[in-house]
Amino acid sequence: MALEEFEGAIVLEVDGREIDCTSLSVRASSGRRLVRTMNKTGNAAGFTKGVTQFDLTVTAVVPKGGNDVDWDNIVGAKITREPIGGGQRHSYLDCFTTEVAQSFEVDGEARKTINMHALREVKE
Repeated sequence: MALEEFEGAIVLEVDGREIDCTSLSVRASSGRRLVRTMNKTGNAAGFTKGVTQFDLTVTAVVPKGGNDVDWDNIVGAKITREPIGGGQRHSYLDCFTTEVAQSFEVDGEARKTINMHALREVKE
């Protein structure tokens, strides 16, 4: 079995400052809706186009010191997934925070889990 290469860095950019992330979960919704009609076949007629929505869940390591990010009020952020050896990058632009949670571990670092929405995705 051959070794495989996997995605590398995940970076959250807020106000020109880069924050390393430990995980990123992306859920894209097409916005399409089923059109139900009353017809003799009893089947749906089709679908309507909608607006694509990107829901993100990001886990970031809390920086040591007093220069912490205002996690609750992040607006206009950028999240980038980048392969380590090069390749196509995926960026989620104009991200804003909807929910923030904290977690602490005995043998680990303090982390923040941030739920966000992105207005668009760019493949670079």
